[in-house]
Amino acid sequence: MTEDARFEDGKEAPLRLKALDADDLTVIAALVQDAVFPASEMRWDRKARRFALLLNRYRWEDAENSVRHGHERVQAVLAFEDVMRVQSQGVDKSDPEMVFSLLSISFTPGEDGAGRIELTLAGDGAIAFEVEALEVILRDVTRPYVAPSGKAPAHPE
Repeated sequence: MTEDARFEDGKEAPLRLKALDADDLTVIAALVQDAVFPASEMRWDRKARRFALLLNRYRWEDAENSVRHGHERVQAVLAFEDVMRVQSQGVDKSDPEMVFSLLSISFTPGEDGAGRIELTLAGDGAIAFEVEALEVILRDVTRPYVAPSGKAPAHPE
């Protein structure tokens, strides 16, 4: 008899995930909850129809091992594909050093696979995208590092 693989059995490796439906997006949203990023690390490439963030996310997937190596964060790219329109509220882009904290990501489906993705930020800020199709990519781009605060954010719900 064989056993199912357990998450604990996997090696520590950078994440590279893709969301193509609302259920997939829920997983990515949980992994980037409480991620922080400066205004200077937001980019919308209209021609490529891609909106991307370079963020510092807490490693929720490895939180139970924080006793061994401390609470860790990692830099990751969060990219939204097929973006047709971007809107924001309460987001001051004039100060490139302004740091935002990502609270949640939601998706409201429209017709024929299109829809609206909304990023809710701490302090009543929000960024919304009208997308032709849901395609979100999360990719770790650095090695994990000990969180400067030495603490974990409040646990995601």
